[in-house]
Amino acid sequence: MIEPDTIKLLRECDAGIKIGIASIDDVLNYVSDKELSKYLTDCRNEHDKLKREIQTLLDEYNDDGKEPNPMAKSMSWIKTNVKLVINESDATIADLITDGCNMGVKSLNKYLNQYKAAEEKTKDITKRLINLEEKLAIDIRKFL
Repeated sequence: MIEPDTIKLLRECDAGIKIGIASIDDVLNYVSDKELSKYLTDCRNEHDKLKREIQTLLDEYNDDGKEPNPMAKSMSWIKTNVKLVINESDATIADLITDGCNMGVKSLNKYLNQYKAAEEKTKDITKRLINLEEKLAIDIRKFL
């Protein structure tokens, strides 16, 4: 069943992008290094582009998408703020974002495998999102 898998995969990408953007927004004001700030800002902008692409597809299916799990979002916010209060540094930010990227890559790959019947266009968006997360984690390693 292509359509249900497509919608489910789009929803998971939608929720993942929303939490990714929120996580970057949570740390951007604490970044001191201009290069790190640029990596985060560029990645956030790419997330925004994919979010719009996903929203267009969800609209075609008359679907509202998916909000991130409130508990996961809250825990992420708490972890970010506690770590930054203890150690407000670019290394802490790089560590937090790397953890988030790794969780995103893991989850998205799981959903990609779970929803095998999804349309190729949706799978392609998912793979681009995975690549975006992987690239950011690699780019910011030097700040760890």
